[in-house]
Amino acid sequence: MEQFLLSLIAGIFIGGVAGYLGTLMLSRKMSLVAGPLGHLTLPGIALALLYGFDVSLGAFPFVILGILLIWLFEIRTKLPIEALTAIVFASGVAIAFLFLPIEKAETALVGDISKIGFLDTLITCILSIFLFLLIKKIYFKITLINISEDLAKTEGINVKKYNLLYLFSIAIIVALGVKIVGGLLTAALVAIPAATARNLSRNLLQFSLGGAFWGVLSSFLGILLFKITGFPAGPLIIIVSTFFFLISLIFKRILP
Repeated sequence: MEQFLLSLIAGIFIGGVAGYLGTLMLSRKMSLVAGPLGHLTLPGIALALLYGFDVSLGAFPFVILGILLIWLFEIRTKLPIEALTAIVFASGVAIAFLFLPIEKAETALVGDISKIGFLDTLITCILSIFLFLLIKKIYFKITLINISEDLAKTEGINVKKYNLLYLFSIAIIVALGVKIVGGLLTAALVAIPAATARNLSRNLLQFSLGGAFWGVLSSFLGILLFKITGFPAGPLIIIVSTFFFLISLIFKRILP
């Protein structure tokens, strides 16, 4: 029961902040970027599984390196972030499968939150709170940048700085997300709660907080189903999240 509660707490914190960040990514049409970045964590996850340390700790340096490369390439080339992300993540995946043990592949791809310890949970909660506050601080500035970079510059916003903070936020949530959904499903962890919130919200505040709410609820119910059924928690979280999205489509038609 103690292990289950630790898993539940960590999952709720990660799911909530992932959904919150997902609303910002959805507004920028970047929700799928978390997927390739999740794949980029695979070399780090492979090292963590091989040498027995925390998967997020293994994933973080690789995703940070990928984020910095994408940021630098965007400045130099002006290519879309989506294209640059695809280039970087493909290299990471290729490297990972050179030395990822086959018996560890499932954990790397779909996650395993059942083995999380007290210290891991504590660090996860602290990082999640820090990330939530960081996103809250940059939310409206990034929203303005999404609308018009020129307008943002006239308002005195350092576009390069805030883009880097934004990408750094994505890196942290991807590194945390591999704990519960692995490197394969991170895009869904941020995208689906945000999409559900958009269907049901009428203003920006409802949209942003709705993403966090649906992220929390999906993670809670997914981990609860994992406890009941024994199926992997990661896929169950995504299935629950998808169910809420489908329900939101019905309410979208009904609501004025």
